[in-house]
Amino acid sequence: MDSLELLAHPIRLRIVHAMGGGRLLTTTQLCARIPEASKATVYRHIELLTAGGVLEVAEERRVRGAVERHYRLRRDRAVIGADAVRDLAPDDHRQAFATAMTALLAEFNGYLDRDGADPVADRVGYRQHALWLSPGELDELIAELRTAIAPRLDNRPNPERAQYLLSPIHFPVEDPQQEPE
Repeated sequence: MDSLELLAHPIRLRIVHAMGGGRLLTTTQLCARIPEASKATVYRHIELLTAGGVLEVAEERRVRGAVERHYRLRRDRAVIGADAVRDLAPDDHRQAFATAMTALLAEFNGYLDRDGADPVADRVGYRQHALWLSPGELDELIAELRTAIAPRLDNRPNPERAQYLLSPIHFPVEDPQQEPE
């Protein structure tokens, strides 16, 4: 299974989100994070991510006669390469985008369903901005976002931090304006 096929599934994408920040999580902990999926479903997706090299077993221990595994995300393997993206047909892009939005909606619903969820206090945002950008300006904006985000990808969980899902999305909503001749 290639990286796109492996990661383009809402449950697997949510597992990858949950594992961010160097966390070590068990299958039981991941099931609690994705309560709308059956345990068998979560187990199956963890197995696929492990077989695909996106997750690895960080440690194993015996708990009440069973083996409990703690998994770790291999961030270097949890990416879809530029070559794979270039080769996608429009319908493949539609499917990948729909998967990302499905996972995003499930994560947001999970947040809102938690006791004590407070979008104002938690600084929840879902604004959209329509910007007029040349290709160079878009490249500059993307670079600036990467510069701001990349150093924070290695933040480890601690009592002062909450995990936030940040989803920069950009695409042209219309063709560039043609200058009159």
